[in-house]
Amino acid sequence: LSVDGHHTVEDTGIVIGSAIAKAVGDKKGIRRYGQRILPMDDALVLCAIDLCGRPYFAYDASFNTERIGYLDTELIHEFFYAISYSAGMNLHIKALSGINSHHIAEAMFKAFAKALDEASGFDERIKDVLSTKGTLA
Repeated sequence: LSVDGHHTVEDTGIVIGSAIAKAVGDKKGIRRYGQRILPMDDALVLCAIDLCGRPYFAYDASFNTERIGYLDTELIHEFFYAISYSAGMNLHIKALSGINSHHIAEAMFKAFAKALDEASGFDERIKDVLSTKGTLA
């Protein structure tokens, strides 16, 4: 935070995304797709992931406050954007409902974690990569 919140959040997303890309490696045997609709009190958030190697980010959310503690709510978009592009993932996050900014944000992070767990999970029935091209990139 000594530089500013924006660069700290963005750089954190880049590092996490790079770690995800490294962890899934050649993607052989992983499920590739993950999704979650997650409730958090008044909030309901959808997150869908495709670990396809091609970055894309779609985000549809708004917050009733400019900050949650010390975090500017507009930086939540920047964080997930940085993850999606550095990980090479197709990532969709949509807040379906919610009033409390904290609940919306928490639901986003938890839905992302659950969807990523599903997408990156190994499935012994998958012998190669889930692609008609035989490669993900």
